[in-house]
Amino acid sequence: MALTLKSLITPLLFGAFFILILQVAAEKPITEAKLESAILQDSIVKQVNENAEAGWKAAFNPQLSNFTVSQFKRLLGVKPAREGDLEGIPVLTHPKLKELPKEFDARKAWPQCSTIGRILEILMFSIFAHQSPGQICITDQGHCGSCWAFGAVESLSDRFCIHYNLSISLSVNDLLACCGFLCGSGCDGGYPIAAWRYFKRRGVVTEECDPYFDTTGCSHPGCEPLYPTPKCHRKCVKGNVLWRKSKHYGVNAYRVSHDPQSIMAEVYKNGPVEVSFTVYEDFAHYKSGVYKHVTGGNMGGHAVKLIGWGTSEQGEDYWLIANSWNRGWGEDGYFKIRRGTNECGIEHSVVAGLPSARNLNVELGDAVLDASM
Repeated sequence: MALTLKSLITPLLFGAFFILILQVAAEKPITEAKLESAILQDSIVKQVNENAEAGWKAAFNPQLSNFTVSQFKRLLGVKPAREGDLEGIPVLTHPKLKELPKEFDARKAWPQCSTIGRILEILMFSIFAHQSPGQICITDQGHCGSCWAFGAVESLSDRFCIHYNLSISLSVNDLLACCGFLCGSGCDGGYPIAAWRYFKRRGVVTEECDPYFDTTGCSHPGCEPLYPTPKCHRKCVKGNVLWRKSKHYGVNAYRVSHDPQSIMAEVYKNGPVEVSFTVYEDFAHYKSGVYKHVTGGNMGGHAVKLIGWGTSEQGEDYWLIANSWNRGWGEDGYFKIRRGTNECGIEHSVVAGLPSARNLNVELGDAVLDASM
């Protein structure tokens, strides 16, 4: 369970390279006209679908049909790492495992853990006065750059089930509202590794205690495009549930070596991980297949949950990933991205942590935790 001495000495070159990757992927200035244009473009669909080497299909995803470039960019909430963010964060490297399967899907490996396959989607009729009667609001991350929080909270929820057989959904709202500047800027973006440090330091309550959704079914931050980051109340919505009793903790926070074999071993042993990558315009049009960047400008950084891997019928190795943009996007809310080539930087930004028995009515020996080098 303990990390070795090697893992506690953060490799300076690895950290420097990680920061360099994010800096290279930094957003270039976009004109006002471009920001107000539609993110979905016929020209991009045409260019991808007519490219025999693309390996994936593009389409007008209904979930983003009314989004401008500016609104789409707001969904991409991963900020470039700040100086010092990676200091003291161990880099975990797993030895190559002979038993690693050619294909792996965490949903099938741990079928008792329903959170692994959960893609947010609830349809309800809105009762807000400023919306048309009967308007349907679909819940997902909403108009908020909270992907950094979703990727972390969902991965940790899965790991509590995998290691402690505890079926819970942890609160994105707690992390988004209460971590403060240490994690970033809430709906204006944050730092995935800081989320995992928050789990260890402060813990995170359950979704039942502090939900992301309001009573009308609209996703927090609601159906308004410019909803601000929520305030931290540190009080459960149900009076009979105590905030501190609802907290669940992480044991540690670490990065995973960018070697694909090490990433696979981490997911295989410990469960889903949070990964970040650079999003380009063509990614908004993803419908099926194994994504790799074909065309379009840099839109920003996005965090998601990696749950497995495989190889397509065309022989393309891929990562299997759950997104937070509703089931109307991509392959029922999921997507595949090329594996082994650090596509869009996705293999250089893998973070995770192990769940803690603190506050749980279980014996530590009931869990099998592996964060060895």
